[in-house]
Amino acid sequence: MTMMTPPPLDQEDEEMLVPHSDFTEGPQPMEVAQPEAASIAENQQVEDPPTSKFTWAIENFSRLNVKKHYSETFVVGGYKWRILIFPKGNNVDHLSMYLDVADSPALPYGWSRYAQFSLSVVNQIHNKYTVRKETQHQFNARESDWGFTSFMPLSELYDPNRGYLINDACIVEAEVAVRRVVDYWSYDSKKETGYVGLKNQGATCYMNSLLQTLYHIPYFRKAVYHMPTTENDMPSWSIPLALQSLFYKLQYSDNSVATKELTKSFGWDTYDSFMQHDVQELNRVLCEKLEDKMKGTVVEGTIQQLFEGHHMNYLECINVDYKSSRKESFYDLQLDVKGCQDVYASFDKYVEVERLEGDNKYQAEQYGLQEAKKGVLFIDFPPVLQLQLKRFEYDFMRDAMVKINDRYEFPLQLDLDRDNGKYLSPDADRSVRNLYMLHSVLVHSGGVHGGHYYAFIRPTLSEQWYKFDDERVTKEDPKRALDEQYGGEEELPQANPGFNNTPFKFTKYSNAYMLVYIRESDKDKIICNVDEKDIAEHLRIRLKKEQEEKEHKKKEKAEAHLYTIIKVARDEDLADQIGKDIYFDLVDHDKVRSFRIQKQLPFTLFKEEVAKEFGIPVQFQRFWLWAKRQNHTYRPNRPLTAQEEAQSVGQLREVSNKAHNAELKLFLEVELGLDLRPLPPPDKTKEDILLFFKFYDPAKEELRYVGRLFVKALGRPLEILAKLNEMAGFPPNEQLQLFEEIKFEPTVMCEHIDVKFTFRSSQLEDGDIICYQKNPYVMSDVRHRYQDIPTFLEYVNNRQVVHFRLLEKPKEDDFCLELSKVFTYDDVVDRVARHLGLDDPSKIRLTSHNCYSQQPKPQPIKYRGVEHLSDMLVHYNQTSDILYYEVLDIPLPELQGLKTLKVVFNHATKDEVVIHSIRLPKNSTVGDVISNLKTKVELSHPNAELRLIEVFYHKIYKIFPHNEKIENINDQYWTLRAEEIPEEEKNLDPRDRLIHVYHFMKDANQNQMIQNFGDPFFLVLHEDETLAEVKGRIQKKLQVSDEEFSKWKFAFCSHGRPEYLQDVDIVSTRFQRRDVYGAWEQYLGLEHADTAPKRSYTVNQNRHTYEKPVKIYN
Repeated sequence: MTMMTPPPLDQEDEEMLVPHSDFTEGPQPMEVAQPEAASIAENQQVEDPPTSKFTWAIENFSRLNVKKHYSETFVVGGYKWRILIFPKGNNVDHLSMYLDVADSPALPYGWSRYAQFSLSVVNQIHNKYTVRKETQHQFNARESDWGFTSFMPLSELYDPNRGYLINDACIVEAEVAVRRVVDYWSYDSKKETGYVGLKNQGATCYMNSLLQTLYHIPYFRKAVYHMPTTENDMPSWSIPLALQSLFYKLQYSDNSVATKELTKSFGWDTYDSFMQHDVQELNRVLCEKLEDKMKGTVVEGTIQQLFEGHHMNYLECINVDYKSSRKESFYDLQLDVKGCQDVYASFDKYVEVERLEGDNKYQAEQYGLQEAKKGVLFIDFPPVLQLQLKRFEYDFMRDAMVKINDRYEFPLQLDLDRDNGKYLSPDADRSVRNLYMLHSVLVHSGGVHGGHYYAFIRPTLSEQWYKFDDERVTKEDPKRALDEQYGGEEELPQANPGFNNTPFKFTKYSNAYMLVYIRESDKDKIICNVDEKDIAEHLRIRLKKEQEEKEHKKKEKAEAHLYTIIKVARDEDLADQIGKDIYFDLVDHDKVRSFRIQKQLPFTLFKEEVAKEFGIPVQFQRFWLWAKRQNHTYRPNRPLTAQEEAQSVGQLREVSNKAHNAELKLFLEVELGLDLRPLPPPDKTKEDILLFFKFYDPAKEELRYVGRLFVKALGRPLEILAKLNEMAGFPPNEQLQLFEEIKFEPTVMCEHIDVKFTFRSSQLEDGDIICYQKNPYVMSDVRHRYQDIPTFLEYVNNRQVVHFRLLEKPKEDDFCLELSKVFTYDDVVDRVARHLGLDDPSKIRLTSHNCYSQQPKPQPIKYRGVEHLSDMLVHYNQTSDILYYEVLDIPLPELQGLKTLKVVFNHATKDEVVIHSIRLPKNSTVGDVISNLKTKVELSHPNAELRLIEVFYHKIYKIFPHNEKIENINDQYWTLRAEEIPEEEKNLDPRDRLIHVYHFMKDANQNQMIQNFGDPFFLVLHEDETLAEVKGRIQKKLQVSDEEFSKWKFAFCSHGRPEYLQDVDIVSTRFQRRDVYGAWEQYLGLEHADTAPKRSYTVNQNRHTYEKPVKIYN
């Protein structure tokens, strides 16, 4: 372990920071960008933290056969730490890595420590490509580890060409800075800055930065306030009202504001809020939506007035008199970052004249092909100029999106009339001064696959900048808002200045990606005053009422320790709820009348409150305490004694409630006479039992509460049958059947009561429930679905409405079925098949729902792989009501006995690639696959032989022997390629060698690292063959033109390092070494540009992939 100077700790949380969760033990955390962990307010002075760097070399990495792997303990700041990795990923296809408090279980109660740290996987070939991620966290007993579930793709880590695993060793580094804990939560943005932030819903920081920018354009805010809305609108269904509400709260609230109403008005579900989208796309979609909503209103045209500019696309022939031009509007401008040092360079490039000549001449109408020049000039710029910086670009060489972190400067004042108006068209109004002031800088911190967004804004265009970072707003100096957001590289201060060390440079991953400028001449119009008179009265009333309710709840919460909530259930509540809201027990206490009573109030005074509320005089009230029984039922247990009623409410709650919560639950017993007037409660002795009665009608499948009775312990149910008939509305002699409702968790227990036994011998006591019905066996010719109470209660307890969705349309409900949780696998597929009109239920394949990602699980349910419907719906500790279905072409048991392989067939003579799905029994061999494939493909001649090879990252890793079983062949991550075996390979001379030949290029963005591409192939290499002779055979095989082939270079490549060959070199001399693990590591490399069109097929795809564009649905 070596000590070193701490690096600048201004990096924001990149990607998705989560505490590690072992998914088999608890819920899976969403892989999302979290609100930034506690950062130190910039105006607070904090001493330099103790910092240390720990290096962990992990030997035999690929052979680690454990789910979790810990490093040894190291000490920083007097605390013990260790690194935790999941070598095969924490239920993801990425390496998972966390920093862990090593002695967490032994630390005292309430411990916490705050650290800023980075975790790295070192690239042992090129240090520049070391994967390093930073974050910060306040560690405590609940979150004793923190880090990255998706640190880096496993495919990159295990790819031997990438340099992360050398000699099967992986080097991991942790750099930890322990800071003293600053009270992050006590920071008051409103008090410190006058502004409030926006809450992050999961991954909505990109939206928050845009909303803050739009809010701080007062003219825009005023227009939003003036959009017509009514008091009957609901914010969750109306974008204008939701935006008005959000802006009002940003303007007048003292605390950070939630955005859930707004995202609901967009039509987004929870999953959308956990998807990080493109801010530029959201800006356009939102502005288009608002422009549409403003049509026909007093603010129609506001979006155009603020953001719309116009440019002219022109084309002019050089040698003939031909010109054409087209006027187009824009709301924002996309400016190149790559190759441009600043905004002016980007504008120069934007209006750069392109010459059309040679093969690229322009077809002018009556003049034919002509040399011409074309370009863009601006007719006018808008008052608010939005510049989208192209930080994200598609790299054709790498076939991937990349982030451009190059240094790119932007001025505080932007003059677009510079150099005599060189950006303006001849039609532009030169009297308008296009001098702009910088208003907002929107920043992205992180990489191409995720990161964090925030904004620097100066709301009044004064010298003072503010940083809006989700909930937190801080004052910033201009250097932080401008210079530090240019991107590029930064030097770390040297650890030992006395030594002549080369300064260490690192790329800054936090940089500006969107700029907002306001034209100086329009400043007073745009930065206008917005006050309450701009806000519709109904909106002011609604939002003030919301604020008052919020304050009231806050006050109630603060005073909660002084009060007790008393929930009073009555017979009326039981009658209202049983058979409708509930079936088991007696009442849902959350739906009964509750009273908020001061704890010191005497209970006798509370009874007077009850008298006023229910009209029941105090002398006619008797209250019973509820008790939770061991079988998890909740029943009235005993009446309050006179001594208890003499106590205060607070004392009584403590007596009755061992859980020490703030609630007291009571049952109010009121006896009514024949005239329905209240009577004094009857005396109750130990021999008196209070029973509650429910009646079941099997014809209607209806259960209802019919009342309660006091019975004598030594009495028999036989004696109250007439009364029970009266309560049910039957003649006195109707034959009844009685059951005791005992429990319903985890299963229903409802037992028959013999009417001849005493209540005591049937073990009935106060609060017990008797369910009864007409004797179902008296009229045996009438049958019902649920003939008796136990079967009906079993049905009610297990019934489940399931929403079925087609697997290809996983966001849309197709149909719903009411099923039972205890249905077997066969029952479920049978009901689905019946609904679909399918004769064979075994052709239905079901897939469970992932409650966290709101997607189908990757693997379908196997045929009879689960016992009951309940097993299909459970996901960790959550239960879903969604299942996905497919209709197969063959029965599922048959399909499961088969192995399906996707095989790419390369035709020997045609430039043609076709994917075939080969479906064979699992015990089949590769030879069977080849035989099957021969029946589907066109061969160059009838006796052609085929082979099956494994291709991964454009390298050949294996030729499958014909006798290898296909059951364990994986085609999810590796491409299976079939091809004809060339004749020359069948007749190899003993001195010939079969070598690998791969295409490659050097990546200019990655320090000339080799990138393989295209289709690899084998080549027979003769003993004395020169490179010139080999090149001739390769050119013929690949059918490359002379012009193109002359640009190619040839190299012997070993472990990613090329040794370039000359035409006279004897190639076979380079392939003599045998001490190479894996033949794919030595190959003849063909270096050239990847000009081949991207093929449309994708073999290595997960079953479910979602790339969602930004959509606002309402």
